[in-house]
Amino acid sequence: MKYTLGFSPCPNDTFIFDALVNHKIDTEGLEFEVQLEDVQTLNEWALQGKLDFSKISYGVLPLVVDSYKVLHSGGALGKGVGPLLITRSAEEAIKNIDERLIAIPGENTTAHLLFSLAYPNATNKVFKVFHEIEDAVLKGDVFAGVIIHENRFTYQLKGLHKIVDLGQYWEQTTQVPIPLGGIIAHKRMETNISRKVDQLISKSVEYAYRHHHEELAEYVTCHAQEMSEEVMRQHINLYVNNYSIQLGEEGKKAVHTLLDVYHQQHPEIELKKEGIFI
Repeated sequence: MKYTLGFSPCPNDTFIFDALVNHKIDTEGLEFEVQLEDVQTLNEWALQGKLDFSKISYGVLPLVVDSYKVLHSGGALGKGVGPLLITRSAEEAIKNIDERLIAIPGENTTAHLLFSLAYPNATNKVFKVFHEIEDAVLKGDVFAGVIIHENRFTYQLKGLHKIVDLGQYWEQTTQVPIPLGGIIAHKRMETNISRKVDQLISKSVEYAYRHHHEELAEYVTCHAQEMSEEVMRQHINLYVNNYSIQLGEEGKKAVHTLLDVYHQQHPEIELKKEGIFI
């Protein structure tokens, strides 16, 4: 049986899913039609219920819990891995953020939720694809931008300056890891299939770890051609960890905390917290 599976071409996702989608592990008869897209597109597709299994920003989870369940493996949670708010001028970095135009990598993203937690009164925002944000800041189209992924490693080389580490703010405020992205299964899937996929993703991560120190898989490098191997490895080391193999109780607590924070920001939306995991 073939199922649709969506994730991003970023090194952490291709690292996680390489062994699964390229049959380096026994997939127990399951086949996948892979869709490689940026996370904002995947978030929008999740709102439409398009894919059977998909990577999403945890920021969109509150809007899709009626249609999807969260898998225990394949996600990105951690400490010291959150988005950064950056700008051009170090001198202007902390002035009047609430009144400035800020670029955000997608409306229904964890980055947006974390920014809103730190700056609840900042409402002058523009939503862009994550890799467009540095240039928008450099050109002066926006005062500041929230950056994620590999831009964490490159923004200083472009003369940009950090205003605040939004992930660090989250950790200090909530005392839980940062739930950045997770894997979801549509409720139209039979439960035994979703659980099998969950187990296979965990095995895929473990396979990748066993071979990580030899050389990066071609599946990772071919989708990240503009990155050096050093940046790819930094990317993987930052976003793939024990939570990617299994959320565990601490990981689940982090996801529940995110739902609580979302509800505080959007009290008009009724949220279901029970039974959200497969």
